[in-house]
Amino acid sequence: MVSWLLKTSSVVAVLLAVSEVHASNYIPTTYPNIQACVALPLQYSCENTTTLTNSCCNVVKGGLVLQTQYWDTYTGLEFYGQLLPSGSWTIHGLWPDNCDGSYDQYCDLTRQYDPDPSPSVLSDGTPVPPYTGPSVKTFIEDFGRWDLLKYMETFWINQGAPNEDFWAHEFSKHATCTSTFDVACYEPGYKEHQDVVNFYETVVKVFQLYPTYNMLAAAGIVPSNGTTYTLAQITNALYSQTGAIPYLGCSGNGVVLDEVWYFHHVLGTEQYGHFKTINSTTPSSCKAEGLWYYERTPTSERNVTY
Repeated sequence: MVSWLLKTSSVVAVLLAVSEVHASNYIPTTYPNIQACVALPLQYSCENTTTLTNSCCNVVKGGLVLQTQYWDTYTGLEFYGQLLPSGSWTIHGLWPDNCDGSYDQYCDLTRQYDPDPSPSVLSDGTPVPPYTGPSVKTFIEDFGRWDLLKYMETFWINQGAPNEDFWAHEFSKHATCTSTFDVACYEPGYKEHQDVVNFYETVVKVFQLYPTYNMLAAAGIVPSNGTTYTLAQITNALYSQTGAIPYLGCSGNGVVLDEVWYFHHVLGTEQYGHFKTINSTTPSSCKAEGLWYYERTPTSERNVTY
């Protein structure tokens, strides 16, 4: 009898230990609740012929969606290990413009996590208070998304300030103006910051659709400090792979290439719906010829795998 009790106690102890391991490995879900969307008619944002009533099922607010990227040549924080990924452009964001090309900003100040909001005052005079709480990086950690965090720290790089400040800015300024990231879309059972992590997952997913560096390199357009390109060369290379004309942004009086924006209409939710590329609605800021696609500072890059 004593022997049986000892064996039983051992089995119980093992089962408890296993359950504790499983509990410690539990990763909370981040997806919204789209059960109500299953039977609804499908329409692309900005192309709807009937009124869309469920803004959690369709991108009703912010339906002209831009996937934006940077080509920086340094970060300014190399000493702290904040480096650019070799062979890749970096994430800027996922922007919800209105169908007419206008846009809203900081649409929900209860979800304002930007420590340095820009603008600090909205067009209607509403101030945007700087955020002083825990970093959005901790939100990702709280959901156990170390894989997501690693990718963001590799490909979503800030210049002159910590990466997490940039991530907070992009969520607060842009995601709060996208209808499918509203807190109501995660009910019932919304978990604090679930929407933030889900937005970051979505940003990464859409960024991966556009390997800008490789698309250009495959067309013979590579960073160079000795060769310039024309706007047509760069535009045509990207058009040949995406089927739409992107926005190309240039600084330095319009001759230093440093931005690309890919425009879309979205079928379904921004999180999981289909992104249809459309031509840019914004004229390029680049000149027609003599464009520099500069090499990066060697000490500002690190080799990456993706």
